Amino acid sequence: MERKPVGGKIRNIERSRKKFLLAVGKILKTKGHAGLKINEVAKVAGVDKKMIYSYFGGLDGLIDEYIAVKDFWSNVKAEQSTGAITDGGKAFATKAFLYQFDYLENNKEFQKLLLWRLSEERKSLRKLTQDQEARGELLFNHFTDPYFGKNAEKFRAISAVIASGLYYLNMYAEVNGSVFSGIDLKTEKGRNLIKEAVGFIIDKSFKDL
Repeated sequence: MERKPVGGKIRNIERSRKKFLLAVGKILKTKGHAGLKINEVAKVAGVDKKMIYSYFGGLDGLIDEYIAVKDFWSNVKAEQSTGAITDGGKAFATKAFLYQFDYLENNKEFQKLLLWRLSEERKSLRKLTQDQEARGELLFNHFTDPYFGKNAEKFRAISAVIASGLYYLNMYAEVNGSVFSGIDLKTEKGRNLIKEAVGFIIDKSFKDL
């Protein structure tokens, strides 16, 4: 019997692994983490569920790898700023917050992971938080901490309020209706009002602190 070339076998394994990872994302978007059952993942992937154990050691291993390979914080990198920073990082911070606001609206998988992170203790979900903190430290350490000096922690607190507020507004609009404080978050006008508010808060922070 002719043996299948090793290269072809490896490619088949990689294709199957990718199908499983894509299936996790699809199920998260439509059913949330409660829908991540081994039979459902195998069905959506179109691959025998036994392969989940072979490739990932089980469902938990598959889910943890899915979370590990997704880079949701790629916009928060100090090296992505262009040109010399002359404003203490104000423009870059504003850009990063607003980018994340739009990114979360369009990424249902990310929304589901954030909701999951609030409801369950899991090592890979904790790593998601640690990665978020590490990216944030780049912004704080490189730009805003030196700029604000003794008021650096105050700006960090303001940043926490902005980030958490933007996360909540996006998920609220997706799950419980689109109107919050009389602003329709599903409209361009409503989202622009939120963005203008973020810019105003950051601008006032840089001026007053």
